[in-house]
Amino acid sequence: MRIDPTTPVVVGVGQTTNRPGTEGEGSLADRPEPIGLMVQAVLAAIEDCDGAASGGCAPSGRTLIGRTQSIRVANPLSWQYANPGEAVATALGIEPSQTMVTTIGGNNPQSMVNATALAIGRGELDVALLVGADCVYTQSAARRDPDRPVLPWTVQSADTPRPEVFGNDRRGTTDAEEERGLDLPIHVFPLFENALRAEAGRSLDEHRGRIGTLWSRFSEVAAANPHAWLRTARSPEEVATATDENRMIAYPYTKLMTANMQVDQGAALIVCSAAAAESAGVPRDRWVFPLAGADADDHWFLSHRLDFHSSPAIRLAGSSTLSLAGRTIDEIRHVDLYSCFPSAVEIAAAELGLALDDPSRPLTVTGGLTFAGGPGNNYGTHAVASMVTAVRADPGSLGLVTGLGWYMTKHSLGLYGTEPGKASGAEAAADDAGLPERTVVERAGGFSWADPQLAVGSLPQCTPDADAQGEVTVETYSVSYGREGAPERAVVACRTPEGLRTWANVTDPDHLAVLITEEGCGRLGTLRGTEVDLR
Repeated sequence: MRIDPTTPVVVGVGQTTNRPGTEGEGSLADRPEPIGLMVQAVLAAIEDCDGAASGGCAPSGRTLIGRTQSIRVANPLSWQYANPGEAVATALGIEPSQTMVTTIGGNNPQSMVNATALAIGRGELDVALLVGADCVYTQSAARRDPDRPVLPWTVQSADTPRPEVFGNDRRGTTDAEEERGLDLPIHVFPLFENALRAEAGRSLDEHRGRIGTLWSRFSEVAAANPHAWLRTARSPEEVATATDENRMIAYPYTKLMTANMQVDQGAALIVCSAAAAESAGVPRDRWVFPLAGADADDHWFLSHRLDFHSSPAIRLAGSSTLSLAGRTIDEIRHVDLYSCFPSAVEIAAAELGLALDDPSRPLTVTGGLTFAGGPGNNYGTHAVASMVTAVRADPGSLGLVTGLGWYMTKHSLGLYGTEPGKASGAEAAADDAGLPERTVVERAGGFSWADPQLAVGSLPQCTPDADAQGEVTVETYSVSYGREGAPERAVVACRTPEGLRTWANVTDPDHLAVLITEEGCGRLGTLRGTEVDLR
């Protein structure tokens, strides 16, 4: 089969996990910084191009890395570099013509794969390196250490050329939302979880058991993943039961139901044209094709969402991705849904038509952000690297990866396979019939990308009323706990009698107790100032 020479392919993937307690490990200051882990991941990706064991000569990979034109970095949260791509290039001894860094968002790694595949397909790029790493574990350990060790991490000069910026850097919440306490993911995602429970009509205990079982399955995948941060399988009871080691964070989430950013991890992808892969001598069984992708945002602010148990953007981006590839969800054998919290997986699975409990098709190939690790903005690079490994081991199979930014806001999807997609033309365009109205489509080199944003944006949304007072109905809520294990405050999404949305707090201990022992969604209350008194 003839392959268009501009067809994008992923030919090398690398991951590195620097867990604590390694034999012979020195001080915290001796642990690698984010740039160091990025370089380690790139070196692993170089060897992966040839399928070589660690320490192999990897001629194909070294040829490609020497031809790298663009280094694209998922912005690390644990250290601020003026230009991390330039630091990686210097360490590798290469001179790319472009460096790029993402904005904040777990959608960015997959979205960057989509953009890179299009650029390669259009002939604008031949070889690109996508990489990222974070060392929040080491950074946090240094802050806790009574000796306050200084981490000798790279500080680039003031005249370092600035990289191009990839992604949307729009803030994730309104002033009114932040004033009520919606300032961190752990305070927001329980809103979705409690709404899902109420929509399904489950009891509090039944629903916590359900998400405990879901996360237990993720831990089993992580236990078999050599790159996972936590490699111990956990029972549903261990996940869902609050203990001293697994304290409640925000109802209904224990620590083992939240993304684990306390990790030191890096991952890298070498993406190039089929012509570049062939000329470098990359074995054909190393090639994995990005076939199709899509990017879309839900109504940006929480105040405008129609509800908290669905995601039109995931639904339309997912259907668009599958339509472009001429596939159905039943044909997808490997899946990795972005898994910062259970609600993110539950909503994505429902919108894509995936079962939560299908033993033949787990919803993660890594183990997820709790167990495999959540290295800041870079989890998605690990997900793609693991997906490439999964489909290589299962020739002819397809794999779907999703990425998520902010608060179920920014979504990116990518479909991967071991066989090339349809070339641009009538055959490929025939699949457009299944796309949402006004979807923007780009095709290049056998890769297809969809932007259904106009369709998402035209869907109904809620109208906020930041100044509402008086009678309200609880729509959903998030109850935050202190370190001593007691609930401290709830953020409540309320609806006025006119159907407008407003935000309130609950701090009364008796009312907080109601929200974690009885169904709070649908309960009436009276909003006075910023506090709602429940009935």
